[in-house]
Amino acid sequence: MHDDQAAGLRRKISRLSQKQAKTIAIVSGKGGVGKSNICVNIAVELTRNGNRVLIADMDVGMGNIHLLTGQQTDRSMADFFEKNIPLSELVIKGDQGFSYISGGSGLSRLVDWKDETLQKWLYEMERLSRNYDYLLFDMGAGASKEALAILMSVEDVFVVTTPEPTAVMDAYSIMKYICVQQEESSLHLLCNRAGSMKEGRDTLYRLQEAVRKFLGRNCRLLGVLPESAAVKQAVYDQIPFIVAHPNKKVSICLRQAVKTYMDNEQPYVGNTGRESFIFKFRRFLQERGMGK
Repeated sequence: MHDDQAAGLRRKISRLSQKQAKTIAIVSGKGGVGKSNICVNIAVELTRNGNRVLIADMDVGMGNIHLLTGQQTDRSMADFFEKNIPLSELVIKGDQGFSYISGGSGLSRLVDWKDETLQKWLYEMERLSRNYDYLLFDMGAGASKEALAILMSVEDVFVVTTPEPTAVMDAYSIMKYICVQQEESSLHLLCNRAGSMKEGRDTLYRLQEAVRKFLGRNCRLLGVLPESAAVKQAVYDQIPFIVAHPNKKVSICLRQAVKTYMDNEQPYVGNTGRESFIFKFRRFLQERGMGK
């Protein structure tokens, strides 16, 4: 791609004025807290509420959204980089109504993007997002450059933790980074695998107070998901637990968490001076010499 072609793509991006999907990053400071499973079940519930949902699996080299839904696929985000396949052709429609793009094993190439590749990905993602109401980024554990670019650009960040001290500390660390770097993102907390509802609530309250006291930011509490054998069984069966076991307490709590979010959600108002996800993503990379 020549410079004039890259410039043309930038102009196209600037002309896209249609409503874009609401962007949410689902993140945890460490692996093993059930983040991807929660992402899938949130997508199911948002879809049941009449929304069009797309999950972008950003778990570098270890994407598992397709496994949690029981669907095998040979298509992934890596095909965009390695085979130049358009993002729209990588979208898979899940059995539960939402769509997703698998992470694949080549996503780490994002850190090596040249400007023309960056512009093409952004342009295609911008166009693709116009077909959905919600774009969920299932983030990998840790803080890779691509993860940070997304976290600095989305409208809402769902931070998933468990009551374990290491998970709580890692969740606080990722929120601290976000608060220092970005003043606009809205933080939401969800406690998973709680031994009791009290343990889960206490975990959330401590984190919320720490963020308020030391970072000067407020984070909203989405709720507590209790430890449940039904979740493990659903993972084995490769069916979202909210579908396989709708009457279990964990499913009821998940539905309530989504309702809490939607009831307090700030409406998306289109182009009213707010910077779009794509614009902020580009700016983050530009400031770090990762794109023109």
